[in-house]
Formats: sequence, C-alpha cells, structure tokens
Amino acid sequence: MPFPIKECVVCGEEFELRPDKPGFANRCPSCSTPEAGDKPSEGDYRTDNAELNEARRKTMREMLYKKEQ
Repeated sequence: MPFPIKECVVCGEEFELRPDKPGFANRCPSCSTPEAGDKPSEGDYRTDNAELNEARRKTMREMLYKKEQ
C-alpha cells in the first residue's frame, strides 16, 4: 500500500507521509526538523537560577516548619 502524498505547508514541496517520519504531519522532513541554534531564551521558565531556587527552598522550609501560634 503506497504512502499518501502530502504538500508541505511551509515550502510547498510534495512528500510521502510515512509512519516513521519525524516532525509534523503537514510539513516535509526538511521543514519539520528543529534548527540547531534554537535554545531557550534568557527569561525562559526552564532556566536555572540559583537565587530563585534558594528563595523557593527557604519559603518552603518556612511554610513546613512554621511554629503554630
């Protein structure tokens, strides 16, 4: 059974939609591969910031071990 022929929404190139094709179903393999230069921005929520982590730990410690009055 032949694979369906799709047209890429980015570049317009026709390609076979195979089950093991990585990326998006409506993009050709060359358009769906991520660029190597992509990395999270400076303000990204996943970046490590030691000061923020320390403040979080301190707050959690205070909340957990706060004496009841």
